[in-house]
Amino acid sequence: MLTAVVTRGQQIDVRFVAAGEEEHETGDEAHHEVDCEFELEEDETNEGYPCAEGPSPLAIEMKELAWGGGAFVVLALLMRFWLVPAVKKGMDARYALIRGGHEQADSARAEARAEVSEYESALATVKAEANERIEAARQTLESERTARLADVNAEINAKREAALAATAAARQAAEADVAAAAADVASRTVELATGTTPDAQATRDAVDSVMGAGVSS
Repeated sequence: MLTAVVTRGQQIDVRFVAAGEEEHETGDEAHHEVDCEFELEEDETNEGYPCAEGPSPLAIEMKELAWGGGAFVVLALLMRFWLVPAVKKGMDARYALIRGGHEQADSARAEARAEVSEYESALATVKAEANERIEAARQTLESERTARLADVNAEINAKREAALAATAAARQAAEADVAAAAADVASRTVELATGTTPDAQATRDAVDSVMGAGVSS
């Protein structure tokens, strides 16, 4: 059978010793007080033993409750008057910053679209002006080319007419020379054949009539 020995000094000590075993106390153990001792057996309770029950571990201390309640009240006041307004202020500032950024982005996007529209309008105007200038230059070039062609054709016609006139004059001169030579040859032939000199005008007329008939045929 075991005996539970409870001693109390600076700390509570519970030990189990065998029945009849003597407890020897030396040193610091001499100062321990034996409050109670009882034997443990099966199916026995500790009712009637001199050991008193200690405080319940589930009991609430009033000072702990007061400290906890005070801390909760202080925390609630800090949350109500300082933490929550500071957090709300920070959230509002962040929301305002984000909203301002979105508004600036929308404004920049609208300005960019307006600038693109202005650029496209200016580009269309420049293209139209360039097309007009190209068309005017083409018309000017065409008119100058037509005028130049007319001048060149006129010069060619004048040169051709002059060449034809020169050719006709040269032909007439050549014909006159040929007629004179033919008249001389005919006169010399008649003179050699008949021994008399024929009339020069008559010989010239005869040669001209013969050459005219040959040309017309």
